[in-house]
Amino acid sequence: MIDEIQHVPDLLSYLQNDIDERSEPGRFILTGSQHFGLSHSISQTLAGRCGILILLPLSLGELLAFPNAPKDLFSVLCQGAYPRIFDQNIPAHQWLADYITTYVQRDVREVVNVGDLQAFSSFLKLCAGRTAQEINLSAIGGDAGVSHKTVRSWLSVLETSYIIHRLPAWHINVRKQVVKAPKLHFIDSGLACHLLGIREPEQLYHHPLRGAIFESWVVAEIFKAHVHSGDQPRIFHYRETRGIEIDLLIDRFQGMDAIEIKSGATISRDFFKNLERFHDRLNKASSERLLSKNIVYGGDTKQKRSTVQVLPWRDVHDLMALG
Repeated sequence: MIDEIQHVPDLLSYLQNDIDERSEPGRFILTGSQHFGLSHSISQTLAGRCGILILLPLSLGELLAFPNAPKDLFSVLCQGAYPRIFDQNIPAHQWLADYITTYVQRDVREVVNVGDLQAFSSFLKLCAGRTAQEINLSAIGGDAGVSHKTVRSWLSVLETSYIIHRLPAWHINVRKQVVKAPKLHFIDSGLACHLLGIREPEQLYHHPLRGAIFESWVVAEIFKAHVHSGDQPRIFHYRETRGIEIDLLIDRFQGMDAIEIKSGATISRDFFKNLERFHDRLNKASSERLLSKNIVYGGDTKQKRSTVQVLPWRDVHDLMALG
């Protein structure tokens, strides 16, 4: 087992020869904390000779297995799910501050030519403020003081390093008014909170981006469930210029799960509106797909309302069993 393999890429050539001579699988386990150089080196040297596993931050189920795991929703969101915080009992704000520093000063500098690290740090915070929003390269570039091209490059860096996930738009071809911009979602809610200056669950509860952070957390849980199972995620969002919007769609080929995400602890009639309108839109488009309608909210009670399944945040992974 060889850790931080990206720092010794030349070693992979020697491993290639050894693997070709003795091809029994599982003799070598190579790990690395920096995806950039690691993926490039492996694709150049060990293509066809290895399997690749991506390990994202803890899922909710994994997190709750720790004896010191947070118990309430806003503590879960605020602390995030990087395992070392809970394995070593490190205060979340301390570990996240160190992580941001090392990520910017070490990983980013090694991989991309960021001439102004302060500008990249500001860009990272601006992205946190746009979690669960559609990506507008010009707007982000204007606020960050960098070019449209630079924003595109830096977003790719964040996505390649699994800081963010770009959730693509799903559309019915005949509906031209559908917005096709992807949404930006932070994979770890604790990291997004830290970048926004949120240090305590009470701060998050009253924060204007509370709903956006919760939405990104739900999307990340589904994204992690797919990735950790070795599946290619087929998840999307949907929005029309006339107002119909669905936070998350899981495309299962034979059917589709539509999910609205609400941070409130009580259920409101407004939660159901877009689900019904989207269902009507599919019917008008002559779609033969089965649609499962779901709501994930910040409360504690599972309910069935007519044709809609209402799930509390702790049961978010029940969505993977639907369809």
